[in-house]
Amino acid sequence: MEPVIVFIALFATVFGVMYVFFTTRNKERLAMIEKGADASLFDRKGTSFSIAKFILNLALLLTGIGIGIFVGSVLGTNLTYDGVVHGKPGLMMINREITISSMIFVFGGLGLIAGFFITRNIERSDKE
Repeated sequence: MEPVIVFIALFATVFGVMYVFFTTRNKERLAMIEKGADASLFDRKGTSFSIAKFILNLALLLTGIGIGIFVGSVLGTNLTYDGVVHGKPGLMMINREITISSMIFVFGGLGLIAGFFITRNIERSDKE
């Protein structure tokens, strides 16, 4: 029963946020038109959505997550102590799960940064 409640709450939250976003945007646009603003203000002037760029960024993110899992696993295995080193209490206590999850975020973020720079270079070359 609890998973059903979670999914209903998630759906209601997403619906609520989108409803508020679109109604507020509509009211703002109507108010600007009433004040005499030109309708060309609402045209998108930035880059259009490209499925290729989205797939590139998603692929780099997932690759970064995969590398992060691997590096975190290697570091977690090599740096984790059980608390006793050569009969003495361990000075370095690193939890393997913390190492893996932190490397996932680090390498996932690096993948997104790489995707940003690659996408920016593609857009610059398209303009030229």
